[in-house]
Amino acid sequence: MTGCGAASQVAIVIPAYNEELRIREVAEDALRHSANVIVVDDGSVDRTVSELEGLPLTLLRHPKRQGKGSALRTGFAAALRAGCKGVLTMDGDGQHSAADFHALLQAARAHPDAIVIGARLAHRDRQPALRRIANDFGDWGIGWACGQRIADTQSGQRYYPGSVLEIADLATEDFVYEADLLIEASQKLGTRCVSVPIEARYAQAGSTASFRRSHFRPLHDLLRIVTHVARRLLRQGEARRYYSEARRSPVSIYRQGHE
Repeated sequence: MTGCGAASQVAIVIPAYNEELRIREVAEDALRHSANVIVVDDGSVDRTVSELEGLPLTLLRHPKRQGKGSALRTGFAAALRAGCKGVLTMDGDGQHSAADFHALLQAARAHPDAIVIGARLAHRDRQPALRRIANDFGDWGIGWACGQRIADTQSGQRYYPGSVLEIADLATEDFVYEADLLIEASQKLGTRCVSVPIEARYAQAGSTASFRRSHFRPLHDLLRIVTHVARRLLRQGEARRYYSEARRSPVSIYRQGHE
């Protein structure tokens, strides 16, 4: 991978597992906004890798599936080695648009050292109902452990500053990893989370756009996240303090140059 030069010290990291349907489109979209694109193939058994042939990006591969958490850690480590000062993430299924990165970076400039989350708040009624309920419950539990209320704690489109990347080598896996990183940064570094409203794309009746079935299983994965959060709070013995802090902390929403 080439280094992150002064002109662009932010890399885009895309974890991918069996994303042949949309991965080339996603990668090309990312390349229109950054020359520093890292795709981490997490042991795909379809045509994900061949779909990326000829694109000027960094492709890292796991020989077998290790989970989204491991893919993100691999991408973060590569970005740090290249001298990048921050990382933008997006999923490989086409749900996110790289065009939203401008707003996330604008929020990052206004809130240095914050984690910026692309919160799926626009046209939220289009999100599958079970996913929406799971997200709301997850926001409540993860926000409690973070000591701050957060909009859309499960969104995969985020900006992580370098300070958070330095502590990102956590042992948790899959979707629990992204929740755990929010908690670790909040508790260890005092990192605040700022949400930028975005519109996520889903399969819609009458639409010609197709998306693969989500790897996120609302009941199964939410249970794993909530169980992990509960264990952290009980082990630390400070559940009441974090809850009080979260209750006092309003959700931070950044909208086009003002909050």
